Amino acid sequence: MSKKRTVFFVSDRTGITAETLGHSLLTQFDVALEQVTLPFVDSPERAQLALRQIEEANQASGERSIVFSTVIDNEVRGILRSANAVMFDFFETFIAPLEQELKVPSSHMVGRSHGLLDNTTYDIRIDAMNYALNHDDGVTTHHYSQADVILVGVSRSGKTPTCIYMALQYGVYAANYPLTEEDLEDGGLPKILEPYRAKLYGLTIRPDRLEHIRTERRPNSRYASPQQCQYEVARAEAIFRRENIPFINTTTMSIEEIATTILHERKLKRRLY
Repeated sequence: MSKKRTVFFVSDRTGITAETLGHSLLTQFDVALEQVTLPFVDSPERAQLALRQIEEANQASGERSIVFSTVIDNEVRGILRSANAVMFDFFETFIAPLEQELKVPSSHMVGRSHGLLDNTTYDIRIDAMNYALNHDDGVTTHHYSQADVILVGVSRSGKTPTCIYMALQYGVYAANYPLTEEDLEDGGLPKILEPYRAKLYGLTIRPDRLEHIRTERRPNSRYASPQQCQYEVARAEAIFRRENIPFINTTTMSIEEIATTILHERKLKRRLY
């Protein structure tokens, strides 16, 4: 079996931007790849170390590595460009045309996209994250009036990761409430949620997918049985329809897609860009 070709995401900060842009392109190709992130490559010494890793990967796979880079410093970029690799330098690709169009030179400041240059933005992100964690799984409902959205659904339908993503990415105050067996048996909207109807958004999931997720958590349990999963999903969807709560099926959707759909359909105001 041939070795996987290696893809490097190289950055002078966290690597999040390089990963996001690189992954967006790579999803268009059904190819097995070994992925490596090299953050904080912000000096010639660290660039040389990165160069060595790229060359080692080339030798191991017998193929040129692919490199996605968001490094700013010209000297560091020059070292990386000397690698025997296919280089995608996002700043070189986009900054120069933007400078020409805007007729303003770029700042060339390292870490601008994910640093702490704007304390207000950072505080918003942390506050939204704290809200999501404090209002996860119906632990507390005392501050639902502050929520931008309240996700409702059966256990393991994707509520928690979606709330956390919306907090970190958009600064949205997202709470979530799990529909319990008692709620499902009653067949109506839980009384605690009545005052917040306008904030509610439902998540549902295909029963077989729910069974798979729950089995990983609690194998051979009633909680993960096919019958229980089918029952809970059917009852939850019936409540959503009866109470006119908008909802989506998360079975084949990524967290990013779920969050974006909710943001768009609920016309939520994002606090982070």
